[in-house]
Amino acid sequence: MKRRTTVMLGLILVLVLPFGISLAENPPGEKPNETWRTAPRHSAGIAPDPAANADTAIVQVYAASTYSWRGYFAVHTWIIVKHSGETAFTRYDVVGWGGGNVVRTNYAVPDGLWFGAEPEILLDLRGEGVDAIIDDVQKAVKTYPYPQEYRSYPGPNSNTFIAHIGREVPALDLDMPANAIGKDYRPITNPVGLSPSGTGVQANLYGMLGFTAGLEEGLELNLLGLNFGIDFNRPAIRVPSIGRLGLPNTGSLAAEESKL
Repeated sequence: MKRRTTVMLGLILVLVLPFGISLAENPPGEKPNETWRTAPRHSAGIAPDPAANADTAIVQVYAASTYSWRGYFAVHTWIIVKHSGETAFTRYDVVGWGGGNVVRTNYAVPDGLWFGAEPEILLDLRGEGVDAIIDDVQKAVKTYPYPQEYRSYPGPNSNTFIAHIGREVPALDLDMPANAIGKDYRPITNPVGLSPSGTGVQANLYGMLGFTAGLEEGLELNLLGLNFGIDFNRPAIRVPSIGRLGLPNTGSLAAEESKL
């Protein structure tokens, strides 16, 4: 009986602690007059200047808290690309409102705030060999299997789209955070396959129940769309609401180094 109680308390703590941290980082009620129509979507100033880097091929993946109360639980992800010789980025993400094809090109500025939420860099690739990766990314955009479908929970959604690109282009080594709800969405007709990074395996039903094991993801369990796990590559605990507790991912490290 004591063991069962201890396990239950542990599970509650694992669920409540990340949510509490997420709540503390973004307290409710700070912007009472802000709506999705008026929320800022300007540049966060973290994308490299495409004109100044015209000779460099660049791929970046971003994540930002989703709008309103959903932001305490999940992030929205998108990808931007620029071939060498180009002076502007192309942005790809999935947006559920507006009808029609949910895959959008240049829906917003490359590193724009997602309805008031500051984005962070998950992935930053530049230079030699990246042009070929961009070609593969653009092919993957065209083969996304759910261009007319969108469900914020459990998917398919914006994170399902970026996870699809990661599987199709394993050279990205994409490590999506645990709070990218929808990244694990798989239909019942295809429950087993590559993990979102393309470096491991995954078994899942509709993004609601399953597991992932990969070089980038480590070990991760999905229960009702909530992810728990351990990242061995860059030591951290993978948890709901905030994504990870431990060392930041490669993108975050690159972003900090770029400020020095």
